[in-house]
Amino acid sequence: MNEDLVKQFWQQFISDRPELANEDTPYKVEYFGDGEAMARELLDLIKAGEKTATCSLYRMYEYHDEKVADEGSFSIVTDYQGNPEAIIRVTDIDIIPFRSIPEDIAEKEGEGDQSYEYWYDAHENFFSREMDSIGETFEDDLPVVVEQFDLVYKQ
Repeated sequence: MNEDLVKQFWQQFISDRPELANEDTPYKVEYFGDGEAMARELLDLIKAGEKTATCSLYRMYEYHDEKVADEGSFSIVTDYQGNPEAIIRVTDIDIIPFRSIPEDIAEKEGEGDQSYEYWYDAHENFFSREMDSIGETFEDDLPVVVEQFDLVYKQ
């Protein structure tokens, strides 16, 4: 991650949108997905306004000792190399079992053909890879963090 670029991006955002945030407003920096191509695809969907939700395994938050985002919190979304291109603000957080995620989340995720079947298969594969990476097995009853957000700034 290029910390100087991220700071400059945040400064430009608060200059352009002072009603939303200021220098003291906390934010996290992240990319979506698990590789360069996926990070680019998901970032482009966010910037186009087609992706307004994301799902993450709660187990990965535990494993990495990370806090789940709060409603109203900000994230600077970067490409895989850490170059900032968008800022999102969380509008809703739920933690529910994978198999219980409602079908409308597939459309809000904006991926593939936006069908629930596509979403389910893609996320089952992604979550299986994540669990494999920590030596554990994915099960469809694992809790998932369902985060809905608004795009509030983009480059």
